[in-house]
Amino acid sequence: MPEDHFGEEIAARYDNPSDEMLQPAAIEPVVDFLAALAGDGAAVELGIGTGRIALPLAQRGVEVHGIDLSKAMVARLRAKPGGKDIPVEIGDFATTRVEGAFSLAYLVFNTINNLTTQDAQVACFQNAAAHLRPGGHFVIEVGVPQLQRLPPGETVRAFTLDPAHLGFDEFDVVNQGLISHHYELVDGSWQAHSVPFRYVWPSELDLMARLARLTLVERWGGWRREPFTGESTSQISVWRTQ
Repeated sequence: MPEDHFGEEIAARYDNPSDEMLQPAAIEPVVDFLAALAGDGAAVELGIGTGRIALPLAQRGVEVHGIDLSKAMVARLRAKPGGKDIPVEIGDFATTRVEGAFSLAYLVFNTINNLTTQDAQVACFQNAAAHLRPGGHFVIEVGVPQLQRLPPGETVRAFTLDPAHLGFDEFDVVNQGLISHHYELVDGSWQAHSVPFRYVWPSELDLMARLARLTLVERWGGWRREPFTGESTSQISVWRTQ
């Protein structure tokens, strides 16, 4: 089983109220998009975490199930209103199964990159497809690798420069990996933690989908269906079972 990088220390401050990802403006278009795909069926979130998307999606009337490796993150989900009503399996979302047939499986906010090998990412697609009923959809939100924005010869890029949070991505171009380094001001002292990822290209995701017998039906630059272009920094990709 892969290492859990989201233990109690990280989970305790994961839901920062000032984080723009926790604001209604960031959450509502995600839930609108996913609820429309789920229809009258059930959804399974791979890497459900503290329920940022799962809880409002469930409030829309969608039956939501989840998979997550972090017991600490799921404990935060359980403590929230409605959190105890969402069934969650603890385990690696690349291989852990949930009972039932779903109309929607989804991974948001770069979670596919938490799988740090290509084999694990391929297995994730196969696992998602195994959960879906015919005509079901698999959705991934993930950033487009920003290598072209790195200065020549450099492998480190800042992604957050806030007074209480500094973040830097360190790229391993040869192995298609990166490590995100976080430095956060907590109770007056700076704390550091680092998380490894494997970045992935749109065409590579499509090949993984084909191996899992999934077909691309949509790709957007954002949850409001902004066009996906060469300047897009994120992608929302939707594949359907054959």
